[in-house]
Amino acid sequence: MSINIVQQDVICISAINTLVKMVQKEVAILTIISVLLASLLAVQVARDGGLALGQLVSPATQQVPSTNAGQEDSSSGTADTHTAASGSNPSAIIDTESAALNQVFKKASGSVVQITSSVKTVIPNIIINGNPLESQSTRLGSGFVYDTEGRIITNNHVVDGSKTVDVTFVDANTYSAKVVGTDAFSDIAVLQIIDDFSGEYLSPLSLGDSSQLQVGQQMIAIGNPFGLSDTMTTGIVSQIGRLLPNHEMGFSIPNAIQTDAAINPGNSGGPLLDIQGYVVGVNTAIKSNTGEFSGIGFAIPSNALTRIVPHLIQEGKYDHPWLGIAGASLTPDLAEKLGLPRDFRGVAIATVTPGGPAGKAGIAGATRNDVPAGDVITAIDGQAVKRIEDIIFYIEEHTSVGDKMTITVYRDGHSQDLNATLQARPLPVMQTS
Repeated sequence: MSINIVQQDVICISAINTLVKMVQKEVAILTIISVLLASLLAVQVARDGGLALGQLVSPATQQVPSTNAGQEDSSSGTADTHTAASGSNPSAIIDTESAALNQVFKKASGSVVQITSSVKTVIPNIIINGNPLESQSTRLGSGFVYDTEGRIITNNHVVDGSKTVDVTFVDANTYSAKVVGTDAFSDIAVLQIIDDFSGEYLSPLSLGDSSQLQVGQQMIAIGNPFGLSDTMTTGIVSQIGRLLPNHEMGFSIPNAIQTDAAINPGNSGGPLLDIQGYVVGVNTAIKSNTGEFSGIGFAIPSNALTRIVPHLIQEGKYDHPWLGIAGASLTPDLAEKLGLPRDFRGVAIATVTPGGPAGKAGIAGATRNDVPAGDVITAIDGQAVKRIEDIIFYIEEHTSVGDKMTITVYRDGHSQDLNATLQARPLPVMQTS
């Protein structure tokens, strides 16, 4: 019995030993499989995650890890994985963006000013002591330092009707400034500080190249909306090349920048900056039914400043080249009315200003009531014309007063070239009276 028991014990122990060995083998196999899976997973993370993380990390953090001579590849791989993991911290990415915006603000805010002007208004239908009632109102706008000689750039509509204004810096120092040059057509004005500003550190903002802007590019607006000084808002370039109507002057401002950075009353004349801190535009208008920002703002492109401001400083004005036509871009229906193929492209000329460059060149407008247009302009100086904007942009940005240009028109089934000499754009009657 005891033997049987011993035998049974021996059998049990043997069975247990066998079972232990089997388990050990299974564990060993599972361990090997686990290691292999971990290795494969690490490789997969490095392949799939590395590039994705790299796209989020700022260039400053995308550094090649240094390796010592003879360092194994596995060590290098560990360093890469650790770097990517640290760069994937969302808060770190947000902080980097915030830091960049804050850096632009610190650099530019001291150069942005508040402009206060007084406007006298005559109310002719209210007579006191035989004289029409006069009231005085105050306008607030923004501007920015153009140079170290005390010149400030702003909008013309901020200072229109004023000879002197007050310029207030972020440190609350206020100086008198005179209006030295205005261009109502492009809504640009230049001021000159006339008080002693030797105690003020003037840091001019640099002008960027607005022709290089891309839709989606981050924008920063700094100004004084509703009199709230030193306010920064951000957004993107919503679109470029907009034609901004200027109903008071009868001409449009070409190549305006559309942005969703909040622009409100008081922002006019302030800078629109890129993320490097360059001025790429001057905030000038909004599209709104309420008078307050609704998501669509417009800025005058910085390249217009580069072209116009030197003339305002030297001469007090800028002469815009002028052709003297009024017309519309051809649509399929308009082309059909003119007896042209529906896919014909060009600008149909409705009227030509007598004595203007186009009239002297022989360009014809509509001559009959039943025909809405005369000649169709298809090219200028060899550049194809498909929209009225093409003519406006080309003349404004690539020509000067006195330049000669070749205009290709389509008339009576044939194309012909006409030569015109550009003149200075005349002021509206209200501006000359």
